[in-house]
Amino acid sequence: MHNVPWVQVVPEQGALPVDLLLPTTGSTYAVRLDGREMRDTDAVFLQFYDGLKLPDYFGWNWNALLDCLRDLDRLPPADRYVLIVEAADEALPEDAAARRLLFRTLLRAGRRWAGTRRSDGLDLSRLVIVMSCSAASVPDLREQLRLCWDETVPSYLRIEEEAP
Repeated sequence: MHNVPWVQVVPEQGALPVDLLLPTTGSTYAVRLDGREMRDTDAVFLQFYDGLKLPDYFGWNWNALLDCLRDLDRLPPADRYVLIVEAADEALPEDAAARRLLFRTLLRAGRRWAGTRRSDGLDLSRLVIVMSCSAASVPDLREQLRLCWDETVPSYLRIEEEAP
């Protein structure tokens, strides 16, 4: 996960450059979700359903969540979406497999919307995911995301994306 600009891991109370979050033109729809409230998969889906105002026909499963995140037109209209998962390291504490599914879903959705490059060379994405956690948990969360990235993206694409 060498160069995945649409996913940022920051310590609680950490800061990111505003350019990574806000476009110079257009509208931004920002949503805060709380990993502490994501104790099981139903609670994860509820956080996304309420926070993103998902459609009533949302299927309450991982594929349905990925579909909604891949089809941003199902969400309130905006040019850019910023999804902030606070206490991301505390999501699904008793279910490592479900946590991997959550992270893989977010990585796949972000990858779908990646690839916009501004004239100043800054890469932007229509969907930006910011995951905050305790400062001590940042390296572990980054490693978990890297492993999920490796499970999600075929090796030939990882090499291509990591090339300078």
